[in-house]
Amino acid sequence: MFKRLLFICFLFFISSCKESSKDSLPLKTPVITTEIAYAKGFTIEKQASGITIITLMTPWANAETTFTYALIPKEIQGTITLNKDEYDAIISTPVEHIVVTSTTHIPALEELEVLNHLVGFPDTKYISSKAARKRIESGDIKELGVNESLNTEAILALRPDLIFGFAINNGNSTYETIQRANIPVVYNGDWVEETPLGKAEWIKFFAPFFNKTKEADAIFNDIEKAYLDAKILAATAKNKPTVLSGAMFKDVWYLPGGKSWAANFLEDANADYLWSTTDENGSLSLSWESVLDVGQHAEYWIGPAQFASYQELKSSSPHYAQFDAFQKGKIFSTANTLGETGGTLYYELGPQRPDLVLKDLIHILHPGLLPNYEPYFFKPLL
Repeated sequence: MFKRLLFICFLFFISSCKESSKDSLPLKTPVITTEIAYAKGFTIEKQASGITIITLMTPWANAETTFTYALIPKEIQGTITLNKDEYDAIISTPVEHIVVTSTTHIPALEELEVLNHLVGFPDTKYISSKAARKRIESGDIKELGVNESLNTEAILALRPDLIFGFAINNGNSTYETIQRANIPVVYNGDWVEETPLGKAEWIKFFAPFFNKTKEADAIFNDIEKAYLDAKILAATAKNKPTVLSGAMFKDVWYLPGGKSWAANFLEDANADYLWSTTDENGSLSLSWESVLDVGQHAEYWIGPAQFASYQELKSSSPHYAQFDAFQKGKIFSTANTLGETGGTLYYELGPQRPDLVLKDLIHILHPGLLPNYEPYFFKPLL
């Protein structure tokens, strides 16, 4: 009896080990984590089961909630069962038809060679991409109204696999309507990133939806290398010119905070941005008197908001003429680099190609370091 009991216990032990081993299979543990070196807003983990989990931490500024998206390859979709309550969206990949809601999304799609999957966009007139404009003109990309109040009837007629949403808070009722129609909304928070390479790295966010992870890594690596090489070149400059930025709207002068995306560009371009020590990662709101007090003698004025000429500046306010950069013709703007329908190319392509932005600034601020370079975004004010 004792020997039989020992044998039974042994069998139980063996079976328990096997069951434990089966239960411990890493079905929900990350196998491959996509390297995100600069972007702070998302993570990507591919599990042993084949599912990719994307966690979005910053869909908008000061967000208090995160979003989790599960991507299931179509070839294993029938073998996987997920609890819908655990995810904000469950999406079959690769997706075929999508809607995006910000022009900053267009270059990533174009670089990944998936622009042909874009079927709708709000305010198509702001798109500058030549390839996208051809698809708009041919009717392959439909007009969907404006981002704040999307044309839900048009979206429901398109029946896209998902919408990449842009939002400044969680109060977009249009997205709620679309989700109730079983069309997933995936928020994209690229605009919240503070660093140039952080914004550019969001191409990796789009990649898993199209099975393009390797391609996105290669594209970003090239951009990263070009950017860092330009930064090293800028550091060789002997002088560090002082820089003013922004312009007035009504009586308030808006300019980049010291921790903002634009300020990071100026730092990497080896410039002395006169508000670099401020802690804001967005914009500063100042009186023109305080800006004049600090920036009257700045050597350069980079980015005077929407103004495209000296005459526009002077007509808007005579105060602008008091700045040295105005008097010496050292103001540079992106307002004159437009797409064929009037969209500002800088706002669309600049986040995806920070290497071009940085080279523009180096060419302006350190004449001689890139003597044969043709500026892409920033041009002398007319």
